[in-house]
Amino acid sequence: METEYSSGVQKNKSRNFRARISAPRTQYWPLIKSLQTGLLMTTGIAGYMSARCPVIYWSTLLGLAGSLFLAISGSTMLNMWYDQDIDAKMKRTCNRPLSAGKVSPRHVLRLGLAMSLVGVLWAALLSPLYALVVFAGWFFDVLVYTIWLKRRTAWSIVWGGIAGAMPVLAGRVMGSGQIDWIGLALGLAVLFWIPTHILTFNMRYFEDYQSAGLPTFPKRYGFPATRLAISVASVLAGLAMGAAALGLGLTQGSLQLMGLLSGGLLALAVYCLLRPSERANFTLFKYASMYMMFSMLLIALTAF
Repeated sequence: METEYSSGVQKNKSRNFRARISAPRTQYWPLIKSLQTGLLMTTGIAGYMSARCPVIYWSTLLGLAGSLFLAISGSTMLNMWYDQDIDAKMKRTCNRPLSAGKVSPRHVLRLGLAMSLVGVLWAALLSPLYALVVFAGWFFDVLVYTIWLKRRTAWSIVWGGIAGAMPVLAGRVMGSGQIDWIGLALGLAVLFWIPTHILTFNMRYFEDYQSAGLPTFPKRYGFPATRLAISVASVLAGLAMGAAALGLGLTQGSLQLMGLLSGGLLALAVYCLLRPSERANFTLFKYASMYMMFSMLLIALTAF
């Protein structure tokens, strides 16, 4: 009997160990919002390559990618940790690992802080100015946007946009060694893209945000004003990206492709104003995300 009991204990320990090993992939990975993190990392790499190509030191590029991944992922995990109460009230987010009770809040807090710290320190080893911009992105995202303003004002999205603009500016700073107007233009393109993302979700999941008690543009200003804000922001994002592309001196073929992509963004923005609907807004949101990704890839590839 004792032997059977010991054998059962060992089997339980083995199962628990395997569960802990698989936890990062199945439970912790969603906490970093991999698609969002991947897009922001892409902007950072594009910003770097826009100023430093061909890449002379691949170790620097890998260091930039690694530090950005850790800083962005860490801040995202901290945001999820802080917002677990409101996530639990929304149908769209109630099954997230934290709000569903699948992971320990204490572990997520510790991991988020550790990843953030290592990311910023790694950035500091690469360049003090680069690290300052990376830290600014973390500061605006976690402390200003999520903790201070998100539950207080619908205008918190501006600060969320500033946080989202920091990776591409940081990459540009890493490549050029300074903050220049091209880096700021690239940052503005991302900043104006952010409202397209957030405001679309504010309307699409309006009842969810109401249940969570969060202040949103649709609630305060109405759906027509929110659609106008989305369209204007999309146009401004395209103009900022176009200005950066001209400043970078891209080839004629690249500029023509950029113009084609920007024209599609403008056409969809105007269509959303003339024929407003949830489907049209969501199409603009999807296109704006692809526009940002392809524009950054185009800048990076053209730099070669």
